[in-house]
Amino acid sequence: MTVSPARDRSFLFLQGPPGAFFRQLGQEIEARGARVLRINLNGGDQADWDGPATCYRGSSARWTLFIERFLRDEAVTDLVLFGDCRPMHMTAHQMARLRGIRVHVFEEGYIRPNWLTLERDGVNGHSRLPRTPEAILAAANGIAAPPAKAPIVATLGRRVRDTTRYFRHSFLGKISLRYPFYNSHRPGSITLEGIGWAVKLLTRRLSAERAEATLRTIAGHSYFLFPLQLSSDYQIRAHSPFSSMRQAVDYVLASFAAHAPPEVKLVIKAHPLDSRLLGWGPCIRRCAARLGLGDRLIAINGGDLKTLADASRGLVVVNSTSATFALESGVPVMALGSAVYAMPGITHQGPLDSFWTAPQPPDPALYDAFCRVLHKHCLVRGGLASESAIRILVANATERLLS
Repeated sequence: MTVSPARDRSFLFLQGPPGAFFRQLGQEIEARGARVLRINLNGGDQADWDGPATCYRGSSARWTLFIERFLRDEAVTDLVLFGDCRPMHMTAHQMARLRGIRVHVFEEGYIRPNWLTLERDGVNGHSRLPRTPEAILAAANGIAAPPAKAPIVATLGRRVRDTTRYFRHSFLGKISLRYPFYNSHRPGSITLEGIGWAVKLLTRRLSAERAEATLRTIAGHSYFLFPLQLSSDYQIRAHSPFSSMRQAVDYVLASFAAHAPPEVKLVIKAHPLDSRLLGWGPCIRRCAARLGLGDRLIAINGGDLKTLADASRGLVVVNSTSATFALESGVPVMALGSAVYAMPGITHQGPLDSFWTAPQPPDPALYDAFCRVLHKHCLVRGGLASESAIRILVANATERLLS
């Protein structure tokens, strides 16, 4: 497919991740000669995008015809989204396809850290990546591995600050009636989530100390690792059989209690961006008591994921990209939902009940081919958690979008 020069292209940005990334990316694309447009859907969007923009203040029912007219009247050639399952993004995506508009979807990286996902048309369960070992090996033919580079600088505090600021402005935009009809794609209360983020930021040092103390207690023990995802994540809501992470937890723990060897523990690691006020500890302790597991269930809120994965007997995920930490070290992975890496030769193909006693390890050659295909077609180097990471991401994403 021939791509028009930048001067002939018009990029429309919808919602991005909290922070400066989308605005800086738009500025760079504009500097290359393309036209850049933006639609703000709430106060957080408006706070993150300090340039010219259209503010949509209507209802979701009116959005379909509004975005159709906008795409037509502004002669949009490219639509840029972060995530393809938010209701208003899905509508825009579908209307863009009807007009033959290119759709570019960002998401958290399939391989982390140091990378973000950027795919045409869709990500995760909607990705156009090959899904069989034979197709992956064929696609990888002639593709070299990416050169080794220094790690991207990242700080959790930066993500917390950007997210808290975004939610605060979203809330203010709602109560001030500047965006009276906007409802977040995330379930639950924005106010409670904001409080949870504030508590998380204030207690992160204590949480880290508790996690280190817990990790010392499992040194030398045999364990499986279950890294949790966010219930608000569309990886759970759209690409898995579970409606929440709590459902997934109940499913995994019941299988572990019935089928795992009695000497083996299960370490449950909270997601680093989970803002639950009470954390997962009380829930896990109740489950341990109900299932008679005692100290075989261990909940932690911290610790290095790769170190934990490398020392484990196997990793259980719904469809988290955390699985790549284990796969690159040859540690078996059980994926319960739809994931781009879930295929024979990479993940365990039997039921979860069999994983506890006979986990199937990945084929190193196949996983290497899979990673080369990912890097070539789906990943851009950079990050969201520091100024230098965003600069690197903007430069690389610009080249991919304009190429």
